[in-house]
Amino acid sequence: QVQLVESGGGLVQPGGSLRLSCAASGRFLSIAAMGWYRQAPGKEREMVARITITGDTDYAESVKDRFSISRNKARDTSYLQMNSLKPEDTAVYYCYVQNRISGTESLGQGTQVTVSS
Repeated sequence: QVQLVESGGGLVQPGGSLRLSCAASGRFLSIAAMGWYRQAPGKEREMVARITITGDTDYAESVKDRFSISRNKARDTSYLQMNSLKPEDTAVYYCYVQNRISGTESLGQGTQVTVSS
């Protein structure tokens, strides 16, 4: 069983920044990748950013050059630095980990990010 604890969401003005954190734990935790999804009201969930065990990263086109994902391997923690936030970034952000052996993904409980003046 994988436990994911997210933090760092909140209310920010357009143009502002937020940093999300996600700490993973669990017996026999073997991570292939960590990342973030988001889901806005009335919209489908979308991948925001992903980082693999080798450090390769991938981003949604809408957040490239504004968001940056990183990982502390020793602590099984990922970070999502979000800069130049826009109202359309408003959503619930979900951390996930992909199991290296099974390939399955485990999702966190979500953290609300609201970008509004």
